[in-house]
Amino acid sequence: MRGSVSVPYREVMLVAPADTRNETPDEREDRRLIELLQELRVAGLGVQVLFGFLLALPFTTRFGSASSWQRHLYEATLIIAAIATALLLGPVAYHRMVFRRQMKHDLVRAANVMAIAGLAAVGLAITGAVLLVTSFVEPGAPAIIITTAMAGLYAGLWFVLPLVRRGQQEQRGPG
Repeated sequence: MRGSVSVPYREVMLVAPADTRNETPDEREDRRLIELLQELRVAGLGVQVLFGFLLALPFTTRFGSASSWQRHLYEATLIIAAIATALLLGPVAYHRMVFRRQMKHDLVRAANVMAIAGLAAVGLAITGAVLLVTSFVEPGAPAIIITTAMAGLYAGLWFVLPLVRRGQQEQRGPG
């Protein structure tokens, strides 16, 4: 392996691509898991607050005046928020189930996929909630414009910008 020295039962990375940490593969997996779990704490809390808001919404007096399409939007948004919650909490459950089974690499890979899918679901759920609320406050074009702007903001900041930067970095190469 380029850039590493093999030691029995332990591989020490001298220089990882685009990374100057001097850590073993186990140390790298530990760090990646800790970073991921910290990110999931923030995202998980946000989606849980949104989910709680959505669960309480039908019990408000104004919800009774919701149109048929607003009720369908509400149901879809509630389901997407539930899916986001499952995806963002999934890595925690996975970790508990494989704890001390030398499966950290598998855990980090699966948790990464769940986190990305969970963020996409959170973005959709927030967009749905924005459309639902704005359709009550400013129905018609203003609701659509505001919701479209919010969807673009989330898509741009959470997916487009990081993927563009990643592509630029990959074209430049390591170092």
